Order: sequence, then C-alpha cells, then structure tokens
Amino acid sequence: MDAFYASVEQAAKPSLRGKPVVVGGIGPRGVVATASYEARVHGVRSAMPTAQARRLCPNAAYLSPRFTLYRQVSETVMELLRALSPLVEPLSLDEAFVDLEAGGVAPETAAVRAVGARLRRDIRAATGLTGSVGLAGAKMLAKIASEQAKPDGLVVIEPGTERELLGPLPVRTLPGVGPATAEALRRGGIHTVAETAEAGEAELVRLLGRAHGTGLYAMALGQDDRPVVAERDAKSVSVEDTFEVDLTDRTRVRNEVLRLADRCVERLRAAGRSGRTVVIKVRNYDFSTLTRSETLRGPTDDPAVVREAAVRLLETVDTTGGVRLLGVGVSGLADFTQEDLFAQIATEREAAQHAVTAEPEAQEEREPVLEEELPRRWHPGLDVVHEEFGAGWVQGSGVGRVTVRFETPWSAPGRVRTFAVGDPALRPGEPLPLLGGPDQSSAPAIRPKSDSPAADGESETGEEISSR
Repeated sequence: MDAFYASVEQAAKPSLRGKPVVVGGIGPRGVVATASYEARVHGVRSAMPTAQARRLCPNAAYLSPRFTLYRQVSETVMELLRALSPLVEPLSLDEAFVDLEAGGVAPETAAVRAVGARLRRDIRAATGLTGSVGLAGAKMLAKIASEQAKPDGLVVIEPGTERELLGPLPVRTLPGVGPATAEALRRGGIHTVAETAEAGEAELVRLLGRAHGTGLYAMALGQDDRPVVAERDAKSVSVEDTFEVDLTDRTRVRNEVLRLADRCVERLRAAGRSGRTVVIKVRNYDFSTLTRSETLRGPTDDPAVVREAAVRLLETVDTTGGVRLLGVGVSGLADFTQEDLFAQIATEREAAQHAVTAEPEAQEEREPVLEEELPRRWHPGLDVVHEEFGAGWVQGSGVGRVTVRFETPWSAPGRVRTFAVGDPALRPGEPLPLLGGPDQSSAPAIRPKSDSPAADGESETGEEISSR
C-alpha cells in the first residue's frame, strides 16, 4: 500500500486530500510512522524524529495514528490477497508476499501482469486507496519491484533480467544489509549489488562471516529461495508509550503501567489469544532500558491478572531518576485461557477497593484505588462526536481548548469549531468507514502525485509508535 497510514487519513479527512500529512508521535520525542507523498517532497521520511519533520514541513497536518481503522482497511486488502492464493505472508499492515503459483496462476509474464493489474483495481474499489505491486520469481525481487513501482504502479521483473536490474542498485537494497553491514562493505570498496557479486563469496565471508557472507552473495546473484510462509504467528503482544516529559512521580508511573496493561489485553483479546508471561519495559531518563517478566501458572487474557502482574514487576524497578518510556507486553501466547488464582485475588481486591462503607470516616481510611482517572487527551487526528455538530476529528488542542473539524470521508471539507476541553457535548468517537457512506457507494482514490519521490524506504510496521 502507498504511504498507507497517511493515505488512510487523507481518505478519511476530505480537507487533507492533496496536502502533506504526517502520522506518528506528535510530541517532541515522537517519531514519524509514515508521511504522505506531498510531505516526502519536503524530505520527511518514516523513522525521522517528528521535531525534524516539523522543521522540514511546518505546514503539514501532524496526526496521531488510528490503528483500529488501519487494521480494518488492512484486513480488507488481505482478504483480496487470500482470494488469489492460499499462501499469503503478511509483513505488516500494509505489505504482504503472495505465492501466485500456489493460487493456480500460470508463470507467464502476461498472466501474472494481468493478476497484478486486477488486484490494484480491486484494492482501489474496496478501499479507495492505491497499492503498488511487484511481480517476480523470488521474494527479494518482488519486494524490490514493488518499491520501484511506487507510487500506484506495477513492475514485473522478467526471468533472466535479475542481474541486470540489481547491478547498479546500492547494496542497502538487499535484505539483511543494514548500516553496520553496509559500512563493512564500504570499507572493502563495495557499494553496489554488482560490486557485491564481483567481490565473490570468499571475500564476503571474510568481511561479514560465513553465514551472512554466503547469504549475501546469493542475494547479489538474484538467488532467493525463501518460501512464502502463510502463517506468521505472533510470539507476543505489546504496547508502549514514550512521554514528552520524563515521569518522576511514582503514582503517575504506576497509573501509566495500569493503562498500558489494559491496552495490551484489548489487543490480546482482539487477536483471540491469551498469554502466560507478562513483561514490562522501562526506559530511563539516560536511555538505559530494562525489562522485567513474570510467568503465570497458565495462559490468561484477564485484565486484572495482567494489571496485577505488571504492577508487581514495576515494584522491582527504581524509577526515581525519571522514566522516558514504559511498555507492557504478554508473551507465551496460546489460543485458550486457564482459570487462575491470581484472577480471583485481583477481582476480590478490586471489589474491595470499590466497596462503599456506611461510615465516611472508615471510607477515608481505605487504601486508595490504584488507578485515578486520567485527563482526557485530545490528540490531533482522533475521532470525536458532538451532540449538535456530529462526527469530526481533532485538529489541535491546548490552553484548555480543543479545535475540531467536522467532516466525514464522504462529505465535502468541513468547517472548524473550538470547544472547551471539558465540553460535555463533545466525546471520543469511532472511526468511520472510508467507503459506503450515506452519500456515496465508493470514495475517490487518493492518488499520490506522480512527481513525488517513489521510494518508501520502510514499511509502516508495528503499533508501538513513540507518541504523546
């Protein structure tokens, strides 16, 4: 998919179509998840600090991610892929490998090109968005072809042309070549894929070690026999937040861990899974990072169990110096749950904390509830509903006010209104579908500008966006 998160936001927000959009962490420590092609013209790229992006493109719309909507659109696309073949290997919400031969497609150029063209039309019809398709005889080559096809294109690598195509490309194009490997190759005078192949296997083994050197030599020759794996089972489910200001208050840290535990369980249940190991992650003010884990007696998806385990783990960590990032995860996943004594204990404790006593004095002496109500946070881009004006999205907030643009995916660009942050008529909303609104049966496709840089560089992966 082309600039997936940003394209979804443009499709959902008529006022942003054709304008630069950046999705990711919006705070001073945030990181760009993806940028629309209009923003990429100004040099904005994924994984770039949001503060740097704002300097490069100050007029862009900077929005918090809405993974609920992205997952819905992604599943629509994945269903189209599964209709082509039983072998579909998702890499992220916006990218997947498909083995067309397993779907009965003849391995002739005309046949596979026709399938790719039909797929692009089907994606546009089902989502209103554009996708780019790369077709080749190996996963590495198909990935490279899809990058060359961006935005909104289709590229077929003909059998026998692989070496010619790969030769002039930078060595970073090959899978597994990151900054460290590229630097090692550069010191050896190797900069392109052709130079990598010419260096020979023995030289690459000398520079990189046997396993990496042998594999890279095969890749440089265009050889990649990795199969498409239909099931890429998740090993864990986790969430994390990076904070604009280091947290030093112990109660605040505890409350954030409880909130993250609840979000983690929501994702766990949405995936129909349970887990037996609870993990917390703490990044300190000095960027040192540590994790703590606890394995339960059986798999669970009970929020009370995960919350209690996370708090127990937090008690083993010194956070007095300040916390930059917190995370909560569950691993050891299973497809079922087991009754657990911890659940009963946690439930009883929660009931006791919320019990109302007859004497006010006794109530005051009770241990306070662990999780106090946190203030509502109106992140830019999030959905809201107003009792009078209907559905809209947050354009910005600050100094006790929140600005909302009232529009829907199928409306004209809407008008902007400002409210007090505590306005009782304004409440968080749910994402609206991109297609099928009351005024239309399909939405216009969001077409990236053809003169924009085509290379995406990175796929939009993962849900742990450094935000807030």
